[in-house]
Amino acid sequence: MYDNVCKFIAENFADDFVTWLLGTTVRLTKLSPTELSLEPIRADALILQQTQDLVFHVEFQTAADANIPFRMADYRLRVYRRFPHKEMRQYVIYLRETGSELVRQNAFVLTRTRHEFDVIRLWEQPVAIFLSTPGLLPFAVLSQTADPVAVLTQVASAIADIPDRRVQSNLMASASVLAGLVLETDVIRRILRGDIMRESVIYQDILQEGRQEGLQKGRQEGRQEGRQEGMQLARTELAQNLLRENMPIEQVVRLTGLSLEIVQSLIES
Repeated sequence: MYDNVCKFIAENFADDFVTWLLGTTVRLTKLSPTELSLEPIRADALILQQTQDLVFHVEFQTAADANIPFRMADYRLRVYRRFPHKEMRQYVIYLRETGSELVRQNAFVLTRTRHEFDVIRLWEQPVAIFLSTPGLLPFAVLSQTADPVAVLTQVASAIADIPDRRVQSNLMASASVLAGLVLETDVIRRILRGDIMRESVIYQDILQEGRQEGLQKGRQEGRQEGRQEGMQLARTELAQNLLRENMPIEQVVRLTGLSLEIVQSLIES
């Protein structure tokens, strides 16, 4: 869920993202991971965009991942194979604070081979960076602050001042999801307006995902209940047959796994 929200923000507010990371405004177009594929590529949290001379690559991570350095080197070589004359800027953005040393690794190192990339730990970034740019507002609560509640309140106020209702709703929903990494749900609901949030693409995606998970869980539970009922029926029929053969109750209980009370009720019926 966090990956999808980050990807949505980065793709829909690409100018704000690029200006933050590159320090300049450049117009980017989307680059599909399928253009680089020699084998399946992990694309859930992957942002690839390009200009005539540059490929811009961002990955979002909620938790530390030992495979990140290799993956960044792998993407770099794929891009080089496809666009040998283009520069590539790569960023790994960690969302949730952790003491793991893995979030400080910014290079893939192999014998006589080294590839470097940029790493951003949001909890070390100044709050002001995110409060001053609309597309970055949802990340503000994850930045360097001792009072995330106050920051989320500022975010809510800044989003409320945005005139475009659609942009408002998408940013509000995105901020709500990401705030869940550091704040309790009741606090988030108290600060962010749910009525605006429900109009967003993100909110609808979450609802759809919840419906699908609910349906899947219902099917699984239904199958499980069906199997249990079938096994119970088979045991009951076996017990009835054994009782007709005058087998002692204790043996019927042992062979069928039914309780003594159930076997006795079969005798009475």
